[in-house]
Amino acid sequence: MEKIKIPKRVTTALLNSLGAGVVPRVGLEHVAVGRKEEINAILVDLESIAEGGAAFRFIVGRYGSGKSFMLQIIRNYAMERGYVVADADLSPERRLVGVKGQGRATYRELMYHLSTKTRPDGGALAAILEKWISGIQAQVVKESGMRPNDSGFYSTVEAKIMEVISNMEGMVHGFDFATVLTTYWKGHCIGDDAMKDAALRWLRGEFSTKQEAHSFIDVRVIIDDDSWYDYVKLMATFVSSIGYKGLVIFIDEAVNLYKITHSTTRQNNYEKILTMFNDLMQGKVGNLGIYIGGTPQFMEDQRRGLYSYEALRSRLAESRFVKDGFRDTSGPMIRLQTLTHEEIFVLLKRLVDIHAAHYGYSPTIGSNELTEFMQEAVSRMGAEELLTPRDIVRDFISMLNILHQNPDTPFSQVMGSLDFKIEHNNNDENFEEDDEFAEFTL
Repeated sequence: MEKIKIPKRVTTALLNSLGAGVVPRVGLEHVAVGRKEEINAILVDLESIAEGGAAFRFIVGRYGSGKSFMLQIIRNYAMERGYVVADADLSPERRLVGVKGQGRATYRELMYHLSTKTRPDGGALAAILEKWISGIQAQVVKESGMRPNDSGFYSTVEAKIMEVISNMEGMVHGFDFATVLTTYWKGHCIGDDAMKDAALRWLRGEFSTKQEAHSFIDVRVIIDDDSWYDYVKLMATFVSSIGYKGLVIFIDEAVNLYKITHSTTRQNNYEKILTMFNDLMQGKVGNLGIYIGGTPQFMEDQRRGLYSYEALRSRLAESRFVKDGFRDTSGPMIRLQTLTHEEIFVLLKRLVDIHAAHYGYSPTIGSNELTEFMQEAVSRMGAEELLTPRDIVRDFISMLNILHQNPDTPFSQVMGSLDFKIEHNNNDENFEEDDEFAEFTL
C-alpha cells in the first residue's frame, strides 16, 4: 500500500495536538470525516458573504460532537478562499460585554488572531494595511504610468486611499476609523514607524484610556466594551473594499456565558448576541460572518441559557418540522451529532497512516485490530452513546506510540493494558466543558 505524503511539520502538529488533547491548527483535512452537510451549508454562507451578504450561525453539540474542530476547519476553508478570519475563545476574562473590559479583551483577542492566507497564524493587521497601500500604488502605476519618484504620484495614491476611507465615514464610528487609517498612511509616506505603530495599537484596541490614545493619535475615542462590535463591522467593510472576500469571525467556548452567575451580566451578553444576530440576519451588515460554538445547555437552558432571553429563544427555536430524522442546515443553529462508528473507524485508520508516515514505518494495524480497539473502548466506557473522539483518540495515539517503541510487543498485550476513562461531567448546572480539544473530527 502506498504511503500517504504529508509534510513532517504537519504530522508533527497533528500527533502532538491530538495526543495532548487540543485542536490541530494545521492538517485538519487529514483527520476530517463526516459533516458533509454542515460544511456544504457553511460554504453557501461564504459565497453569500463574498457577494456582500452576511451569516450568523451557532454550532451546537454536546461534549465530543465536534464543535471546535468544525469552527477550526471552517476558519481554514475561509482563509484559503480569500477571506480575512479571526477567532477567539470566551472565558471569564473575555466576554461580549463586561464591567472590566471583557468585551474589549475579546476584540483584542480577535485582532491578535486576525489571519489571511499569507499570514495564517495571526497578526495579519499590519500586513493587510501594507497590502492595501501597495495595491493602490500598483494600481496608480498601471493606470497612470507614474512611478513612486514622479511628482504627483503620492497625491494620486492618497486620493484613491481617501476613496476607500470616505466610504466608511458614514458608518457608526466610521470617521474615527478612517482617521486612524489615514494616520497609518501618513506614517507609511514619511517612514514614521511610531505613527504606524500607534495606528495599529488603536485598531487592535490596545489603548485603555482616551487620553492615552489622544497623546499618540488625533482621535478622542477608543475601542471599548460598548463599541468593539461596531469596529468589527467597519473592519469587514474595509477588508472587503480592498480585495478580500469578507471577514469571518469565530467565537468558541460560549458556554462561559452560560456560566456567568450574575443574571444581569449574563443577560447583557445575550443582548449583545441579539444585536449581532439581528444585524447580520436582517442584512444591515455586509461581508461579515459570525460563528459561535456552544453546548445544548448554553443554548436551551430556559433559566440560564440563550433560551432564557425570550427575544433569542423566539428567533432560535427550531421548526416543528425538524424531527423524525429531518434536519434544516439553513437555519441559524447547526446541531452536531456524535460521529458514527463507521466514521470513527475511518478516523482511526487515518491516524494509523499519519503515525506511520511520521515515523517512517509500514502500518501493522489493520481492520481487525481497529475493530477490536473500538469494541473494547465501547465496552470499558460502559455506554455506547458516550463514545466520543476525545475519549478514545489520546489512548489510541498512545497505543500507536507504545507499539512503535516496542515492536516485539503484540497488539493484544498493549490492548489489555489500556484503561479507557470518560473525563468529563455533563451536569447541566456545573458543566465544565473541555472543548479545547475541539472534538476534533468533522
